[in-house]
Amino acid sequence: MENISIKYCFKFPNETQEVFDLELDAQSLELVADIPENPPQWVTLDFHQCPNCPLDSRTHPECPLMVHFIDIVDRFDRILSYDKVRLEVVMDERTVSRSITAQKGLSSLVGIVISASGCPHTKFFKPMLRFHLPLSSEAETIYRAVSMYMLAQYFVQKEGKKADFELHGLEKIYNNMHVINTAIAERLRVASKTDALVNAIILLDMFTGTIPSVIDESLEELRYLFNPYLENKS
Repeated sequence: MENISIKYCFKFPNETQEVFDLELDAQSLELVADIPENPPQWVTLDFHQCPNCPLDSRTHPECPLMVHFIDIVDRFDRILSYDKVRLEVVMDERTVSRSITAQKGLSSLVGIVISASGCPHTKFFKPMLRFHLPLSSEAETIYRAVSMYMLAQYFVQKEGKKADFELHGLEKIYNNMHVINTAIAERLRVASKTDALVNAIILLDMFTGTIPSVIDESLEELRYLFNPYLENKS
């Protein structure tokens, strides 16, 4: 099975560009990347360590998530949040191209990095990562997240375990992500000279922090799409 490749190309008005060739292990769906031998202090595990982190610095001296931010920080430290970019995302299945702000494009990029980092709390997003949808809207993300979780419950039930169709587990996953995003932002405030990456995390967290409270309301708005399944059959 071949590894999965996703290319993020940021093209700037001055005709420069930054290209990120992401490679995911086909089985683990984790990033295949070289880690610097002497990483900066802000990637050490105990530097603004997430309060819910289950890892120990004696066995994991660096945060498995933050080590993948080193290259992004180095290349975007001159870019401001609202700088205009032309983002092109190339995958085997499709190519997506759109003019957006730097923070919006980075938000989509770091969403992949976070999901594929090997962090114990982000591994639950691997099904969404496998079918990555660049620059998805809030409605699309809610639909995909809930669909992913419900399919997971199908497999849980097939294993003879108790399925969670009330989405309590999904709320817990996103509550943990809110804690993680807060810690990432604190690290990046130290690592970055500009605000693009920090604001990219804040954009992600605007959705992450609200999903537990909006799941029922948002899903109700999608109910009409499933009327054919809800109609009584004679």
